[in-house]
Amino acid sequence: MLIKFFAYFITSSNAILTDAAESIVNVIASSFAFYSIYLSSQPRDANHPYGHGKVEFFSIFVEGSLIIIAGILIIFKSVYNLFEVQNVHSLQDGAIIIGITGSINFILGYYLIKKSKSLNSLTLFADGKHLQTDAYSSAGLVVGLILIHYTQLFYLDSIFSILLGLYIIYSGYKLVRRSVAGLMDESDVGIVENVIEILNTTRKDAWIDVHNLRAQRYGNDLHVDCHVTLPYYFDLIKVHEEISQIDALVNQKGPVQTEFFIHTDPCLPQCCHYCKMKECPVRSAPKTTDIDWTMDNVTRNKKHFEYK
Repeated sequence: MLIKFFAYFITSSNAILTDAAESIVNVIASSFAFYSIYLSSQPRDANHPYGHGKVEFFSIFVEGSLIIIAGILIIFKSVYNLFEVQNVHSLQDGAIIIGITGSINFILGYYLIKKSKSLNSLTLFADGKHLQTDAYSSAGLVVGLILIHYTQLFYLDSIFSILLGLYIIYSGYKLVRRSVAGLMDESDVGIVENVIEILNTTRKDAWIDVHNLRAQRYGNDLHVDCHVTLPYYFDLIKVHEEISQIDALVNQKGPVQTEFFIHTDPCLPQCCHYCKMKECPVRSAPKTTDIDWTMDNVTRNKKHFEYK
């Protein structure tokens, strides 16, 4: 941030000031992200039985909102400067400085995104994406500064600043959209599809069907609840073993630490036509079809025979 402001003071470029102003947002947002990561790492307590991970969505919302506000202010100032064109100078030096800061931001953003995947942290991912967005805007700014230097069309400085402002607003919107989705418990389609794929590839005959599967994310933890239909003649110990296997398989093969809440349903005669249990002592009809578990039928609150 300080280096970018230094570049502005030696060039008087409104576009560079735009980039420097966004860096103020970076610093504020990263400070809030730092606290939210600390808070989300705290263990569960009586008031927060699911942990403190939801604060990460709030952190992303604050960061995205600050980015949008910065983008709007940048556009207002740039439009004003279109009518009050300022002479700029030392643009080559400014381009070099901005290029260096952009490279640093890109490397740091790449590192944060990489760590976010291994630590499953939405805050680190958002902060990394924000820094890489800043790096891309800096790259565009460098090209613009070189163009202004060779054409001497100083009004281009404000035009580039407006374009950067619009890009900044769009990147902020994406972060806000993601945070609102998390706060509203919007299901993470990618993770749900991954869970369904694991269940399909490790499927046991006793798991007659899975339905009403829902997922909620709290920080780096995923909470999944679903209904699993098992043969009605299984005793409680056997039911517990089957459910524990589902839990263990998804946690072993899945990318996210998952806590399962599984409700078991007893099978009914209507299940027989797709039940794979061999030598079932209570089968009332032969097996006639196979039903693949998909996003459509696993997430419905219906046993499979109810819509076949």
